Amino acid sequence: MRILLIEDNARLRDLTGQTLRDAGWLVDAFELGEDGYEALRQVPYDIAILDLGLPDIDGLDVLRRIRKQRMQVPVLVLTARGAVDERIDGLDAGADDYLAKPFNNGELIARIRALLRRSPQAVMPELVVGNVVLPLSGEPVRCGDEIFDLAPRERGLLEMLMRQADQVVPKRKIEHSFSEFGDERSANAVELSVSRLRKRLEAAPTGFAIETIRGVGYLLRTIS
Repeated sequence: MRILLIEDNARLRDLTGQTLRDAGWLVDAFELGEDGYEALRQVPYDIAILDLGLPDIDGLDVLRRIRKQRMQVPVLVLTARGAVDERIDGLDAGADDYLAKPFNNGELIARIRALLRRSPQAVMPELVVGNVVLPLSGEPVRCGDEIFDLAPRERGLLEMLMRQADQVVPKRKIEHSFSEFGDERSANAVELSVSRLRKRLEAAPTGFAIETIRGVGYLLRTIS
C-alpha cells in the first residue's frame, strides 16, 4: 500500500510518515499542496492524508481539485481546524474522514484501515494465493494458523507477487514500488528483500514458491 501525506509542519510530517512506514506502508510526504497534487496525478495512491492549513494553497482547494478530476482515492483530512462547520466544509468538499490535531497514532492507523476496507478501489479485502492470506487493510499476513508480521518491503513485495501470481514480475517494477519520491532503491535491495521473504515463508505450507527468473525478475509459482 502507498500513502500520500501532505502536511506543512516538518516535524509532524516526519513523525506521521514514520508511523505509517512502521505500520507497513510506503509514504510519499510533501509540504506543499501543489507538489502533493502533482504526485497524486502520477501515482495510484491507496489513500491520501491531507492537511488543510498549507502554505501555498488551502487544503480544501486541493481536495476540490481531486474530486473535480474524479479521482477516487480516499482522503483523510488531518487538521487543527476543529470547529464543526469546518469539518462539514471538509466533508462537503469530498473528504472521506476527518481527524483533528493533536491525534493519537493508533487512531490514525485505525481510521486509515477503515478507509482502505471500504475504499471503492479495494475490490477485495484481502489477497489469497495458495494457503496465504494478505489483508489489504494492513493486518498481518496469515498462512493457516501461522501469523507473519513482515517488514514493510517484504510485505509490499509479497503483495505485488501475489497480485501477479504465476506471472513474471520485472525487477525494475519491484524497484519502483520500493521507491518513495527522491529515494530510489537499488537492485540489491530487491534481492535482499526476496531472500528475506523466502526465509520467512520457507517453513510454512504456503502452496507456492518464489522463483528467480534470471535477468528478468521474479515469479510466484503456485503449486497444485
